[in-house]
Amino acid sequence: MPVIDPIADMLARLRNAQAQKHGTVRMPVSKLKKSILTVLQEQGYISGYTEEANAKGHPELVVSLKYYQGQPVITRLKRISTPGRRIYSQASEIPMVSNGLGITIVSTSRGILTDTQAREQKVGGEVLCQVM
Repeated sequence: MPVIDPIADMLARLRNAQAQKHGTVRMPVSKLKKSILTVLQEQGYISGYTEEANAKGHPELVVSLKYYQGQPVITRLKRISTPGRRIYSQASEIPMVSNGLGITIVSTSRGILTDTQAREQKVGGEVLCQVM
């Protein structure tokens, strides 16, 4: 079954796996998902991810989730820009999450960046999601 919005699917898988206290979650591979997961890993929201083949030989991403004192590190994942409504923002207007306690992930001409990195490099782009 084709997925209309792969980023929303990825965020839902992460959200559902953490709600059930799973250690890992599997999802189909894409370059955009890898970039987003790299940002999440650099910011300390996940332990890491690897690329493995499933039983049918198709590549999958295996994401290791992170917990602190039994509670998930990621408390909220919110998709901002959707296929039906793209949200773009200039560098100075990229929204902050809870006064800097979370991150906004932005797709820019220089790659996938956090809101603070995009402001420092003075580049805007499509606001993909918010993580807290």
